[in-house]
Amino acid sequence: MTSLPAAFPLLGRPQQDIVFRLHDQDVTAGSFLHAAWRIADALPDRPFVISACQGRLWFTLTFAAALLRQQTTLLCGERSPEQLRSLAKQYPGVYLVTDDPSQDCPLPRHLISPFPLSPARVPRAVPTLPATRVAAIVFTSGSTEQPVAHAKSWGALFERSLDAAACFGFSDDHPAQIVGMVPPQHMYGFETTVLLALHVGVSSWCGAAFYPQDVAAALSAMPEPRVLVTTPLQLAALLRASVELPPLARVVSATAPLGRELAAAAEQCWHTEVHEIFGATEVGSIASRRTTRDDVWHTYPRVRLKHVGAAEEQCVRAAAPYAAAHPLNDVIELLDPRHFRLLGRRSDMIKLGGRRASLAELNRILGNIDGVIDGQFIAPAELETEPNARLQVFAVAPQRSADAILRELRRQIDPLFLPRRVVLVDRLPRNETGKLTAAAIAALRADPRNP
Repeated sequence: MTSLPAAFPLLGRPQQDIVFRLHDQDVTAGSFLHAAWRIADALPDRPFVISACQGRLWFTLTFAAALLRQQTTLLCGERSPEQLRSLAKQYPGVYLVTDDPSQDCPLPRHLISPFPLSPARVPRAVPTLPATRVAAIVFTSGSTEQPVAHAKSWGALFERSLDAAACFGFSDDHPAQIVGMVPPQHMYGFETTVLLALHVGVSSWCGAAFYPQDVAAALSAMPEPRVLVTTPLQLAALLRASVELPPLARVVSATAPLGRELAAAAEQCWHTEVHEIFGATEVGSIASRRTTRDDVWHTYPRVRLKHVGAAEEQCVRAAAPYAAAHPLNDVIELLDPRHFRLLGRRSDMIKLGGRRASLAELNRILGNIDGVIDGQFIAPAELETEPNARLQVFAVAPQRSADAILRELRRQIDPLFLPRRVVLVDRLPRNETGKLTAAAIAALRADPRNP
């Protein structure tokens, strides 16, 4: 059996490589390392850190600086005062790093002032980190429950970047240019727009890239080949905006199921390929597929899947280097250790009147109705216990009536799963990656304006 390395470098790139890009600056691996050490020297001596820095570059620099100081970064999408106080109880000694002097928070705060990243005159030795060191603790989105913490070792993060590079063909000889629309505090954004740039042949955009015109400008500022990292909700918004994009080598999507119709529309509009990443906070990214061509997912090179448990409670567990084997919260048809079909999230499967349905599929049908910009089926907690309980639907559709949407749903889904009515809202309170947390859903249902 081949032994695994005991340590990995902080940066797996030659120091002259461009790892991050802005409109007015290209950041090499060497200048990044110098800046990370400069920040590390000023950090307080505490065990845990939360980065609230604006922009991907300064977030990544504080993450690297924390590693240099043997500190663990907590990756949490929600940073409300209530959430920060909760984290302070769970992780004594945690503090917050920010580049915003006006930011107020209940944690000890360390303010950094962004500074010019000049080219490194004298290369510094790249430090190595133990593969087993906990580099980050990431939290689930809270879409079905309270966020749950999962520790990530440096070895697991490093090796999964190498696997992703092999899967998508990223190499030092032909570095890809990534523009990410997802925040770096989310596991998907962290892996694709932060870790890839540190470890493999990728340069990551660090300027604005949220609104359609910003995305077009960011892509235009990058050389080819360009890769857009996004979510289904953001992808749909880009297509509605009819914004012209420069040539794209690939679009990568994750965080929610991507409909084949939406993927096909993007491929036709931008003459590109749309690929999905499959993963979860618990295990990270582990598989991919080209949505328009394949319903079979292919795992990353060194990820293996296997059935575990008794037949009636059987689930699929994922194993990969430096990562503890973890059961997947999905209904999966396992074809072999590296190929599978995704039948649905366990948390998405609902039962009513002896029949089953997938919330993801119902949401796909709702989202494909003409005029529906955004929408969500919501299952009440008492759905399977109260005979009169029914699903709820909230939709953003300024040009359609609730009755018209309900008529369209009646044509396409089992009557058992029809909502009593469709509630039209101005917007759905999604988080940065397009998810509706359990707290947001509860607030939506409790709002007296949404009877």
